[in-house]
Amino acid sequence: MRVNTLKRAAVAFALALPGAAVATVVAAPPAHADGCYTWARTLSTGSSGTDVRQLQIRVAGWAGYGGIVRVDGRYGPETAAAVRRFQAAYGLRADGVAGPQTFAKIYALQDDDCTPKHFSYAELDNGCGKGGWSGGPLSPSATRENALRAMWKLEALRRSLGDKPLYVTSGFRSIACNRQVGGASNSQHLYGDAADLTSRSRTLCEIARSARDQGFSGIYGPGYPDHGDHVHVDSRRENTRDGSPNTTDWSAPNCGVN
Repeated sequence: MRVNTLKRAAVAFALALPGAAVATVVAAPPAHADGCYTWARTLSTGSSGTDVRQLQIRVAGWAGYGGIVRVDGRYGPETAAAVRRFQAAYGLRADGVAGPQTFAKIYALQDDDCTPKHFSYAELDNGCGKGGWSGGPLSPSATRENALRAMWKLEALRRSLGDKPLYVTSGFRSIACNRQVGGASNSQHLYGDAADLTSRSRTLCEIARSARDQGFSGIYGPGYPDHGDHVHVDSRRENTRDGSPNTTDWSAPNCGVN
């Protein structure tokens, strides 16, 4: 991984200098790891700013049962708890403090376009096979940002299922596309924060049950009408389009998810 390579090179250079202090090199800010985003400080409860917001996007899939992580740039208890779950899931010290090791793991998961390594914009933008983020009720940029948040939750869901592949069969849909496929008029697919999922190694019920811990407030699966061959997940509770958050709605009766 590039960040580790750079650190090893820095330490080797320091050792080659007479009297050089290795501790100074180790304590230096983390090296740039990729073309997306680099954190320059350790974050913990009480921190605030754009760097906290960027962290929240990436750990929102570790919200815990029925929870969400608000992407508000304030490092509060729900963010600290999500960081702890993220750390535990990847074998790090689970202290809820986002430092070099936590960021290094995020860098390892993150592509240069900020998407997690197992999902892509192309997968989430496949409404009716046409592509493009326009034609929905939100601006293309807002829709694309919702899709990015959804992908980081999907990465967490994938990890919770043993890092087995998940396949997105439907992501963002324009209004015209949603009509074409017979989607509900208020479908979350219109906003870019929804995905329909299948798997070749995990049952649909395993997906639906695990999604409850991964920050998804909308879950529909086996037992819900027309969802016998996929699991739908979305983040409706985080949307405030009408001035108030939507409520959690889970329905996969055949899986005990209600």
